[in-house]
Amino acid sequence: MTFTLYPAIDLKDGQCVRLLRGEMDAATVFNDSPADQAAAFDSAGFTHLHVVDLNGAFAGTSANGDAVKAILKATNAPVQLGGGIRTRAQIDAWIEAGVSRVILGTAALRDPELVKAAAHDLPGRIIVGIDAKNGMVAVEGWAETSDMSAIELAKAFEGCGVTAIIATDIGRDGLKTGVNVDFTSALANAVTIPIIASGGVASVADITALRAAPGTPVSGTILGRALYDGDIIPSEALKAAG
Repeated sequence: MTFTLYPAIDLKDGQCVRLLRGEMDAATVFNDSPADQAAAFDSAGFTHLHVVDLNGAFAGTSANGDAVKAILKATNAPVQLGGGIRTRAQIDAWIEAGVSRVILGTAALRDPELVKAAAHDLPGRIIVGIDAKNGMVAVEGWAETSDMSAIELAKAFEGCGVTAIIATDIGRDGLKTGVNVDFTSALANAVTIPIIASGGVASVADITALRAAPGTPVSGTILGRALYDGDIIPSEALKAAG
């Protein structure tokens, strides 16, 4: 299986930022122009982009639409988008706007039938985002923790056409403490849907560790703060990903 790297562009108030543990008031601005950031990732050799509308995740509706559209114009790389997308109309509108894949997080827990119908109708275009605290699913921009385990939620989408699951360990997100290989690998071994790791990636060693995890291969990982801070060099990361 190809191991894909997804540099992240997290949008808050039209800017490219990184958060610590998903806390909106702990945001660091890395670029005033998300479009320029997308172009920079293109130039560095990355082939995919991961974009999150942070305001949208908390508000429950898209809030950084102009910034997303600017990113789409600035890159030819496939863009996967999440954050506040919770209706079929929103899903269809973003696909029509040029987003390659739509990430559904809160909707996956609150309205699984919406996710399944969209995955059936839009093959290869729907990703489920599972954000977990201590293995339990968190929703509403990570503000609430549910009583469902990440593995239980992942299994609920087996066989319905979901193209991937992004598994985020919130406790590590933005901290550069190292990716949770055990959590990610457990999910990959529990379902047949490809798993993308997220949260805490600190160095190229994390990419190597994910690729070496036993059992079902992890399909890729999202790169965030460590990439922005320079702890991960794009050329080295791409080499490690194979």
